Amino acid sequence: MTAVTPDVAHADVRKSGRFLFRAAIVFLCAWVLVPIYFLLINTLSSPETVNAFPKSFIPEFDMGSLTFFANFAGMLTALKNSVIVACLTMVLSIAFGAPAGYALSRFDFRGKELFRVLILLTRAFPLPLLALPLAVLFIRTGLDDTLLGLALVHTTLAIPFAVLITFSLFSGIPIELEEAAWTLGCTRFTAFTKVVLPLIAPGIAASAIFAFVISWNEVFAAAVLTIQNRTLPAFLLQSLGTSPLHLKFAGGFILVVPALVFIFAVRKYLFAMWGIANR
Repeated sequence: MTAVTPDVAHADVRKSGRFLFRAAIVFLCAWVLVPIYFLLINTLSSPETVNAFPKSFIPEFDMGSLTFFANFAGMLTALKNSVIVACLTMVLSIAFGAPAGYALSRFDFRGKELFRVLILLTRAFPLPLLALPLAVLFIRTGLDDTLLGLALVHTTLAIPFAVLITFSLFSGIPIELEEAAWTLGCTRFTAFTKVVLPLIAPGIAASAIFAFVISWNEVFAAAVLTIQNRTLPAFLLQSLGTSPLHLKFAGGFILVVPALVFIFAVRKYLFAMWGIANR
């Protein structure tokens, strides 16, 4: 009987680990890409093919459903509203979240840990629970059915992520760089803008991407707090409730693709953020 040496056992463990790692990658890719692929197939297929079984794995490139949505009244307005609200959410979340993340990483003050916990607790309350108070508040302040009011709600949802992401990013920048700038005559503000900000800019952009995606995909607040100025998710939810199946696939495709294109276009900032956070 041949004994297994420690080196052979270690090599077997490493091979098993590599196999599990690759299998996990394949599973995660399939988990994300397979639904998107079937969404694409059903969007580019005729109504008869969408309702047929078994399903085809090759799209027919039938543009009827997409053409219907392009000519549907209110769709382009809803798309414009989604872009405006998402951009406002990006700006506001970074404007409020980045200074908070900088303060958490650079200053020690009473209640610092409590403040971090409270930031996380803002996501502990489900949005449907806050819908009625928000609706009453917005009606009284004149923010109901406005893009600014909806952007403020989305900013509230995105700020915890912006604060925690920027906190980790600022923590990855050594404070000695700022101290060196101070000794050369820079104030705290100029040291931040000339030394820290250029290093942290990709990470700031990445946190803005998260805020954009959160706003783009949010549907409950948009459906409750708006009527005439609905965003694309709320508009599709209202319009596709009783629509045929092929139109529902087309609506989902129209909703998903702009976010995917946006994330793919700025993917380098995501990679840069991970590099800064791991320093």
